[in-house]
Amino acid sequence: MTTAGASPVTRKPLVLATLMLSMFMGSIEGTIVATAMPDIVGSLGGFAYYSWVFSAYLLMQAVSTPIFGRLADLYGRKPMFYTGVTIFLIGSILCGLAPNMLWLIIFRFIQGLGAGGIAPITMTIVGDIYDVEGRARIQGWLASVWGVSSILGPLAGGLIVQNFDWAWIFWINVPFGVLAILGLHFFLHEEVEKRKRSIDYLGAGLFFVAISSTLMVLIQGGVAWAWNSPQIIALIVLAVSCLTLFLLQETRAEEPIMPLGLWRRRLIATANTVTLIAGMVMIGLTTFLPTFVQGVMGRTPVTAGFALTAMSIGWPIASTTTGRLLTRFGNRRLTITGAFFLAAGSLVLVLLDGGSSPLQAGIGSFLVGAGMGIINTSSVVAIQSSVGWQERGVATSSNLFTRILGNALGAAVFGSVLNSVIIRTLNSQGLAVSIEEIRLLLDGGVSSVAGDPGLQLALYNGLSAVYWAVFAAAALTILVTLLMPEAIRRNAGPDAAAQAPVR
Repeated sequence: MTTAGASPVTRKPLVLATLMLSMFMGSIEGTIVATAMPDIVGSLGGFAYYSWVFSAYLLMQAVSTPIFGRLADLYGRKPMFYTGVTIFLIGSILCGLAPNMLWLIIFRFIQGLGAGGIAPITMTIVGDIYDVEGRARIQGWLASVWGVSSILGPLAGGLIVQNFDWAWIFWINVPFGVLAILGLHFFLHEEVEKRKRSIDYLGAGLFFVAISSTLMVLIQGGVAWAWNSPQIIALIVLAVSCLTLFLLQETRAEEPIMPLGLWRRRLIATANTVTLIAGMVMIGLTTFLPTFVQGVMGRTPVTAGFALTAMSIGWPIASTTTGRLLTRFGNRRLTITGAFFLAAGSLVLVLLDGGSSPLQAGIGSFLVGAGMGIINTSSVVAIQSSVGWQERGVATSSNLFTRILGNALGAAVFGSVLNSVIIRTLNSQGLAVSIEEIRLLLDGGVSSVAGDPGLQLALYNGLSAVYWAVFAAAALTILVTLLMPEAIRRNAGPDAAAQAPVR
């Protein structure tokens, strides 16, 4: 077996262009769909299922990411990349043909399944064809693609729904996907050892059910179903049972879908824990900052959008800078620095009130984005540098998986904090306001009590509590980073850094 980077005919610049194209296709999907959702709901109906258009995609992407990563280690990067992109394109085409909201959600499941094979394999290929110094630099470029797509997505979505049918926000993926497949086919050459493979189907199935059930609890708990409802209890029992069986299966499988030995290595365990908590901080910002800017500060949606965009600017700038500094300062020092950026940005959010300037909100957003950029780049490069080719796919995907899981966990935890504090504040003031009116206000809808100062106070108290919880998560990130070992020896050459023994 030889890596893709060992083949002299691999054309790295063209492979990189292909990877950036595929990353752009996957990352722009979230923001472009968000902009078009009002038109989609107007056409298909089913407003009650609005959030599931996003949850379905997130759920399947989270479940399939580590599975694709492991299969890429067994069968090679290219076959699994082709499979992921093809499934993603099929889902995209079907989404544009959806006759109603229910079918759109089903097709989003398919699209998310394919998306799980794009980002992890893209980042794994970077780890294959570049040394540690190159990986750090290229991860910054990939982060820049994400930042650009975050900014262009809403604009592109608005232009498409204004001038064309909403289906084109999905169909526009097709040419990008086809070009990505052709580019990798012609410009990346890899040789995978020819031997009989043993696929851990049972492990993959148990993992699928365990993670799906867990994410269903996080997505639906306290929203569609009460936390003590039979549905939530049944899902928790199912998740715990399948997770237990999955762990037992992975100890005896010939080629486990998720090698447990990876998680016993201190570097991977701490890097993934940091990424999970940072993912919670990130979702706390992206989910609730626009609500604060509009609902508490009384600013326009455009102003709220600009405040949130600051994160998309800070992330790629910090990621690119980290790539240049990684072999000089090492992953541990930079990861700790990123955690302090997260904490600083979260503290800025804690200090927001109704009279704060949108600039202050933007500064907090920028600092959180910078922290995410530093943590993401240093963690991924360190993990890739600590494993061989046979484990690089599953190791890389484990880091992406924990970030997605952190997003889902953060949305559930912070959403619960928000609702409980709002209800407690309203009860203390004796206000008879239904939870539906609160949700209408938070969604930017029209509420009969929108001008009530008691409701404004409840919203402020709830969001302030959320930001204190976000700050606590950021502080915990600092503590975890202090446990992280060094994977990249400082001031050493790229080859020495790549071979740094870490377990």
